[in-house]
Amino acid sequence: MIRRRMIAASVAALGMMASQALGAKPRRRVFPVERFGARGDGKTNDTAAIQRAIDAAARVGGGARVRLASGRSYLAGALTLKGGIDFHLAGNARLVVSADPMDYNAGEAPSGLKAEGISGPGALLHAFAADDLTISGTGTIDGRSLEFMERYDKADEWWIPKGFRPRLLVLENCANLTITNVTFHDAPSWTVHLLGCRKVLVEHVTITNRPDVPNCDGIDPDHCQDVIIRNCRITCGDDAIVIKCTAGHDQYGPSRGIRVSDCVLETQDSGLKIGTETHQDIHDVVFERCRIVSGCRGLCIQLRDKGTVSNITFRDITFVSRYHSAPWWGRGEAISFTAIPRDAATKVGTIRNVRVSNVRGTAENSIRVEGLGGGRISDISFDGVNVVFKRSTRYPGGVFDNRPTKVVEPIEPRGTPAVSIRHANRVSFRNCAMRWASDPPEYYTHLLQAEDAPSLDHAGLSGTSAHQGRVAERLIRN
Repeated sequence: MIRRRMIAASVAALGMMASQALGAKPRRRVFPVERFGARGDGKTNDTAAIQRAIDAAARVGGGARVRLASGRSYLAGALTLKGGIDFHLAGNARLVVSADPMDYNAGEAPSGLKAEGISGPGALLHAFAADDLTISGTGTIDGRSLEFMERYDKADEWWIPKGFRPRLLVLENCANLTITNVTFHDAPSWTVHLLGCRKVLVEHVTITNRPDVPNCDGIDPDHCQDVIIRNCRITCGDDAIVIKCTAGHDQYGPSRGIRVSDCVLETQDSGLKIGTETHQDIHDVVFERCRIVSGCRGLCIQLRDKGTVSNITFRDITFVSRYHSAPWWGRGEAISFTAIPRDAATKVGTIRNVRVSNVRGTAENSIRVEGLGGGRISDISFDGVNVVFKRSTRYPGGVFDNRPTKVVEPIEPRGTPAVSIRHANRVSFRNCAMRWASDPPEYYTHLLQAEDAPSLDHAGLSGTSAHQGRVAERLIRN
């Protein structure tokens, strides 16, 4: 018997050596959460059991997999993810947020939530300095947003939140992250918040939030570097993909080296956006081959703080932009690049070197490029941009939306030219065509209205005024 065991052990060792010689990878350790006491019945709070599985896998590392089983539903509060693991929702597994605020009070809040006065983690899944973390699988993370809403406001057409609502995923100061294939559903607040993260891949992720829940952003890279977001489908009530530099996190540096591609987006706010929080620089960003099914702005750079936004590319994008109810920022602008101080004390940064090419869509409001005071905008190029302007909703028009700001009118009454340029240098157009749909409203005006726009090159801009008898171009030199 002893001899047979020795022979079997020798054979196993030789097999392992042969596999290693052939370059085969060792088998991944799997940690089913049921082994640690999870019930997965959708009623029992499985927070502690799932956390035990996460902690055990993290002690092994090397991509050890925490597995939530297909066909089961796990109710949980705040969970702390760790580095070196794969948090995996197999098949149609569901991780469902607890609606009890007490389930989010234990542990330390990420700094991004501390700044908002949240004492506990404030998110269903959160991590700090968790390098080499993967979140994978074809299952669903369910935020149950209406459990965190107080009432529906019929006049403003959105839900009013209660005092507490968790985010679904907050990852801070992490490197080598992968988020793949997972569905995030019905988030009550931000869905995926990446704060101070490096070397991130987000791909084939689906987000299906309610469009009438405020602040349920899709994906928010914030002070992040070297990020790829691709092949995602996002429906949400707030910005779909938005790059930020929020206040109080300068230790993480600028947002830079970010590429967004091949995504389909539907929102009541901006489809592809930089800002509003721009407390550090944001640069070297590419948005490409995306389709914005609907939004309040198609392409958006909203600079309101001290940072500078530079070297940005939008290309091969289609969009539909329309008005929404009054609380939503944005008033149907096709493209909106604005640098406006947040308040009188703000020394706002600049927007420069932005390229927009092969972009087409329909919109209810202008292509807008505007700086104010120190927020000068320069070197903006449009190439192959084609937009049809038409009213498609019942909401009041003839305004520009400057929010958030206290230095000019938040909602500014203004006619709607196809292109509006104010306080911007070296804006150029090549192979661009603007067209008005039939029966334009009276406040639809010129092809181009420009004020204080040195070195404007509009030879490559074609189109007419909205109404016969009006001039196509209205240029005001300061």
